[in-house]
Amino acid sequence: MAWTAAASLCCRLVRAAPVRRRARRRTLCSAARSTDAVDREYADLNLRPLYPNVRPNPTYPILPVFNLRLLFEIAYQPDHPPTNWFWCMQRGHHLRIRQHVNPLSALFVEPTEPPEWTEVFEDPLLPLMVDIGCGSGRFLVWLAKNSGERRNYLGLEIRQKLVERTQFWVTELGLRNVYFMFANATVSFEQIVSSYPGPLSLVSILCPDPHFKKRHHKRRVLQTPLVDSITKNLCLGGRVLVQSDVLDVATDMRERFDGYSDVFEHADRIDKDLQCDNEGWLLDNPMGIRTEREIHAELEGATIYRRMYQKTRCFLPDYSIS
Repeated sequence: MAWTAAASLCCRLVRAAPVRRRARRRTLCSAARSTDAVDREYADLNLRPLYPNVRPNPTYPILPVFNLRLLFEIAYQPDHPPTNWFWCMQRGHHLRIRQHVNPLSALFVEPTEPPEWTEVFEDPLLPLMVDIGCGSGRFLVWLAKNSGERRNYLGLEIRQKLVERTQFWVTELGLRNVYFMFANATVSFEQIVSSYPGPLSLVSILCPDPHFKKRHHKRRVLQTPLVDSITKNLCLGGRVLVQSDVLDVATDMRERFDGYSDVFEHADRIDKDLQCDNEGWLLDNPMGIRTEREIHAELEGATIYRRMYQKTRCFLPDYSIS
């Protein structure tokens, strides 16, 4: 009886209509268009010559996709030099990176020690911009290379592979005004930024991980301790830029900084060049370059919600106990 049931099921599976893959092809096409758009936007960085060893090392065989066991046997032989197939692909253009990371994991609870600022920046007394959750880092690298302002740039990112690749780009480009750190900004921002010898003039949080589920909102990067630290360390006249293509996330960040109305003013009320819509969202990107997430989102027809704040008064922490 069991054999008959199994044979019947196999016959049904054989007769089943083939699965259509049109939606998958559209997704790949959209991803390809996004990649092309990013390359065009950041073309003047000329990063492609800095993708070393993108192709597999010719001394290793080109393996079919299904032969994963042989692939791992080749890649992890102890006598292989560091230029093995996996290493080449990681140092190159394409990285397999987890898009969503749990910042509450035990892996990320320890604060990251600040660097020796004189070693990472040519002039550590210049005003500092910090990009929290800098992703691939192209945004900051572009600013460091093209911005007319004399400023240092610091990127904080929780995915270590991205930091390693971006810092490799920085070294190859010979830039001495931008640096990237593997850090959980929620727990490390205060320790890192408070040690910087110059003023903190700009903090950006651009399209952070939305963590859509309500029970995961505590994983969002902008929590009360981080808002406090940003508010305390930002210099007078310094600015905060928040943005997201998810309205709920943008609103959450906006409400957190709106709660410090005794310290911050909406920057558009001070700088008339910043134009807003009727709901107070900035109409244009004030940075001169879009982030990769902005490019992807706008290609999909999404709206980018932005808000910029300027610190106009000193921050006085509330030590009252309720």
